[in-house]
Amino acid sequence: MAAPLFRTSINEYLECLPETVLLRLYQAPATCLAVFRLQPPMAQQFVMTLLFDEKPLAMVNLNAWVQNSSRSKQYDAMDKLRSMHLITESSGYVTLQTIFRNGLRLAIVGGDQTMSFGIPCDTEDRHKVDIKALDDHASKHWESILHYMVGTGAGQRPNPGVLQLLKRSGLMEGTSPDDMHITNSGFQFLLQDVNAQIWTLLLQYLNMSEDLQMDAVEVLHFLFMLGSLELGRDYSTTALSATQKIMLDDLRDYGIVYQRKSSSRRFYPTCLATTLTSDAPVLLTPAACMESALAKNESETGFVILETNFKVYAYTSSPLQIAVLNLFVHLKFRFPNMVGGQISRESVRKALANGITADQIIQYLTVNAHPQMRKSTPLLPPTVVDQIQLWQLELERMKTVEGYLYSDFRNNAEYDVIAKYANELGVMVWENRSKNFFFVTKEGNQQIVDYVKRRMEHR
Repeated sequence: MAAPLFRTSINEYLECLPETVLLRLYQAPATCLAVFRLQPPMAQQFVMTLLFDEKPLAMVNLNAWVQNSSRSKQYDAMDKLRSMHLITESSGYVTLQTIFRNGLRLAIVGGDQTMSFGIPCDTEDRHKVDIKALDDHASKHWESILHYMVGTGAGQRPNPGVLQLLKRSGLMEGTSPDDMHITNSGFQFLLQDVNAQIWTLLLQYLNMSEDLQMDAVEVLHFLFMLGSLELGRDYSTTALSATQKIMLDDLRDYGIVYQRKSSSRRFYPTCLATTLTSDAPVLLTPAACMESALAKNESETGFVILETNFKVYAYTSSPLQIAVLNLFVHLKFRFPNMVGGQISRESVRKALANGITADQIIQYLTVNAHPQMRKSTPLLPPTVVDQIQLWQLELERMKTVEGYLYSDFRNNAEYDVIAKYANELGVMVWENRSKNFFFVTKEGNQQIVDYVKRRMEHR
């Protein structure tokens, strides 16, 4: 099966899969439950209405249940169900797809015999791991990835497999691990909640699955299974396929699962795994230290104060938050619970050079604004917002290109011949025909020189 093009959400990824692949997915009750959870509320309501009814439902009856003011939500819900091949329609009647209906029934009533919800270990772990240890493990591994992205130097460098994924997904770029730097997409990644960040990497992992000789269906089965497991409980690896055991090694590097060692026959899902398909509250910024999957943190209420004189005060002690600010703020001082600095032309230009846009800077400041700032309208000082955008426009107005200027031709005929040759090569950047000037790229200059030499020798 050819992997779909990279998508921004798990729903988009699933909607692009062929029907035959989706039907294979629906053979696992845990996957059916996960797919049900990913649907919008009205779509879930339609599914539950049809789940235990063997008879097709007339569309006119379905329409009668929805108020006219919610008709757009109904159309959206039906489109989602159709794109996921969860329903079949015929002659004005609708019914649930048989394989999906059977799988979801088993998931709800607890009749799953396929072990798609994992196999809990029946022996006690001598090295019992509690929930706090699992949260520490998740936080350590996930934040090491984020620290590496923003270049704090804190934490252990992620494994080569993680670095390859960061590069392939376009979140970072560079020729070597020491040369990698964050991209525009990477900064946007930092603005996402933790759950969305995890799925961003997992979706790229799915796209790489064929290159890794892995069955995408088994990969999805395992991810959806992890989303249904119980936090703090250990599960056996005996029923995992060869593909899923490879995944277990990879997911340890992300902090999604915990294994004491690679040869262990048991594994624990962490808070990052158990919220993959849930509606649990998520963290608003990547700087959160996850002492608990549902824990509140300072960034949820906002911690940044921006003044009209471009000064920034951030009430945080998180090295990760400070490193993110340092991408576009010139930091000048630091206290135990606060850092301060200033947004300047140079600091914004440095961010722009790294692929971060003015809109992303403004969005970050808006999302993380201190509660005191939220009492003002508008939220951010307009003078600062306008100036950040103007600094970006400055760079867009002018583009520098290294190259060579050709002039002092003997006559118009000579100019026309050489200029035509440069144009045909595609190396001409600028031309002033009235003054017989043209400018070529640095890379194309040698070809023009060789051409001029050949003409002189011919004479």
